Amino acid sequence: MTTQEVDTFARSDRTSRIPSDKVWIAVFISSFLGLFVDGFDLQMLSITLPSLKAEWGLTNTQAGLLATWSLGGMAIGGMGGGWLADRFGRVRMAAWMIVLFSIGSMLLGFAQSYPQFIAIRFITGIGLGAEYTICTMLMAEYVPTRMRTTVLGTLQASYSLGYLAAALLAGAILPTFGWRWMYYIAIVPVVLAIFIRRFIPEPQSWRNRSQAPRTRENNEWRLIWQDRRVRHCFLLWALASTLLQFGYFGVNTWLPSYVATELGVDFRTMTTYIVGAYTAAIVGKVVTGWLADRFGRRILFAVGGIATAMMLPVLFMFQTPETMVLLMIVFGFLYGMPYAVNATYMNESFPTHLRGTATGGSYNIGRIGAMTAPLVIGLVADSFTIGLGLAVLGIAYALAALVPFFFIKEKMYDPSAAE
Repeated sequence: MTTQEVDTFARSDRTSRIPSDKVWIAVFISSFLGLFVDGFDLQMLSITLPSLKAEWGLTNTQAGLLATWSLGGMAIGGMGGGWLADRFGRVRMAAWMIVLFSIGSMLLGFAQSYPQFIAIRFITGIGLGAEYTICTMLMAEYVPTRMRTTVLGTLQASYSLGYLAAALLAGAILPTFGWRWMYYIAIVPVVLAIFIRRFIPEPQSWRNRSQAPRTRENNEWRLIWQDRRVRHCFLLWALASTLLQFGYFGVNTWLPSYVATELGVDFRTMTTYIVGAYTAAIVGKVVTGWLADRFGRRILFAVGGIATAMMLPVLFMFQTPETMVLLMIVFGFLYGMPYAVNATYMNESFPTHLRGTATGGSYNIGRIGAMTAPLVIGLVADSFTIGLGLAVLGIAYALAALVPFFFIKEKMYDPSAAE
């Protein structure tokens, strides 16, 4: 980025078209929509997985690899996107990443083979991973501490709302038009990218930091390892994120297939079950965020993880056609609770000048868990059942809850404060 580009970019921030007291609202709306389309895009793969298996004759293991490669791209995007956001701006990078995953998702509709789909999905995942990291960080830097988890919990609910919208659209589109049309419509979020780039200013905390000269000594990755406190938090969050994502994405990838195959329900009934779970997840994230601002990030993160760990084997062992709706609603409320707190908790663990790199790095190292979970559950499903694989994910949820509870303090830094 040249000096002229930096100057031009800074002037565009100073001349924002939104009144200063309304900026956080515009940031919330744009971030909410950004994570909505992020969740929508991610859920499309889970929803279309049975169709992809049927068209290309895939085994459960091969189907799991589709999610694994997608999550691998998200890991690279999250780590690279966070670093780029520290270097060149949160808003600029958020806009470009939306363009990347929107166009990539549309191209998936034209894929003619399993290898083609994997290659395009990997590239699309880069945009998805970066967008999640940048949007949550951007929002954290605009919201006061007293209401940060409430706002970010509501923001996380947009991810579940994206899942819900994908499930509802799938019920209308898949039976009539086929799986490809689910990906064609993904080009729409480009409009959101244009809005973000033109109307949302960079947070003041980042603008203050961006004026500092870039040298080898203040490289963000180097600073993480030099500071003992930051390094300690980085490694602990990398471990907690790996465990949390192993559980969360393992469930997200295989729950629709579990309901459709092992419970023997038709596609439309499956959609009803999934919609119930994601609706409950939306409520759960908003409520958890509100409670976390009153009772603390650490306790709510732990309660959500432990409760989900206990619920997963219950879902597997006690499901019947009569109990499944209730079990799915309870599970939907619980399994998103840690994510309602996660973004706030992590962003308050690192200083502004390396927040994007540290949160993006530690969270996206955790994609190792997300990448392996679909494959592990696929292997278990081929040997035993999908339901048994889902129950095993409870162990990961429990451990993910305990690591921050015992080892990571909350509210170490204020993301909205200028350094």
